[in-house]
Amino acid sequence: MLKSEKEEMIKELHEKFSRTKSAIVAEFSKVDVETVTKLRKKFREGGVEYKVIKNTLARRAAQGTDVAVIADDFTGPVALCLSYGDVVAPAKILTEFTKDLEDKIKIRTAVVDGRKVDVNGVKQLAKLPGLNELRAQLLGMLNQPAGKLVRTIAAPGSQLARVVQAHADKSQG
Repeated sequence: MLKSEKEEMIKELHEKFSRTKSAIVAEFSKVDVETVTKLRKKFREGGVEYKVIKNTLARRAAQGTDVAVIADDFTGPVALCLSYGDVVAPAKILTEFTKDLEDKIKIRTAVVDGRKVDVNGVKQLAKLPGLNELRAQLLGMLNQPAGKLVRTIAAPGSQLARVVQAHADKSQG
């Protein structure tokens, strides 16, 4: 790889590291192509970018970004999982996927909004609801009072209608 290509790659990675909300460093050993392909597909579906990069280039690109706190973990065969929106998504996907592959894929460390998180922190993060789940919960909480208000306003009218109907049924029968 030419020096100009390396510099371009570092610049591109630095820009990605600047935008990332969370990044996870995972160690891969003896993982077959089929497994990696499935993992990449899950990451794409979750809006997470999966990268295998040269460690020296990643360390240089991380300088001056939030990812710099985990730059020391760029050693050996590692991959980066980057999320630009939902901070929980990479942790959920990787933790779920590695349940039965813990001997082949190991989570080393992560950075979430500039703070370094260990393996246990990543597992705890994976238990949190994702961005879409939080939005749905919030929407449900916002709709609940409006629904109660509509039912309360409609209650006297429906009660009156039932009384009138009962009176009509009584007079007919």
